[in-house]
Amino acid sequence: MKRKGFWWVARIGILVTAMSVASLAQSQNPVHFRGTINDFTPANVGGPWQVSGTWSLKLNGDSGTADFSAALTMVRSDLGVTDLNSAAQRKAHTHHVILVGGTVAPIGGGFQVTGAVTITANGSYPPPFGPSSTATINITGGNNVTFSNIQLILSGDAALHFGSQAINGVVRNVE
Repeated sequence: MKRKGFWWVARIGILVTAMSVASLAQSQNPVHFRGTINDFTPANVGGPWQVSGTWSLKLNGDSGTADFSAALTMVRSDLGVTDLNSAAQRKAHTHHVILVGGTVAPIGGGFQVTGAVTITANGSYPPPFGPSSTATINITGGNNVTFSNIQLILSGDAALHFGSQAINGVVRNVE
């Protein structure tokens, strides 16, 4: 009887071990981040411009890649106009920023995603500043909230319009 019990326990142990290894071999589920951006560009790019909108980022499991999108509105700030009541001087317009398959790397307090971006201007492509742009996206946090901040840094042609400094926002949701 003791022999049957031993083999029964051994088979369960082998089954549990096999299931554990199989679960490790499977890729993780994607993680989704969402939030808002609300910042100003520097004055030297025809502004300052107020940049605001929503964004989302999906970490693609353990692939080392991520997808990012942002829907942004830009409008000249009070410092960028001479007539505060002039909608024409405010030059409100929209941009969609899309990055597919960006490279993910760890940084202090979070992670960074880099890659080529597609940017529209009022729904049209290419934007007036040109089609060749890249983005660096930093998702970081503090000692109390693990992921709380986003920085979107655009370079290449986009830096002519947005500037080369970080555009800041917040992480509102992680799923």
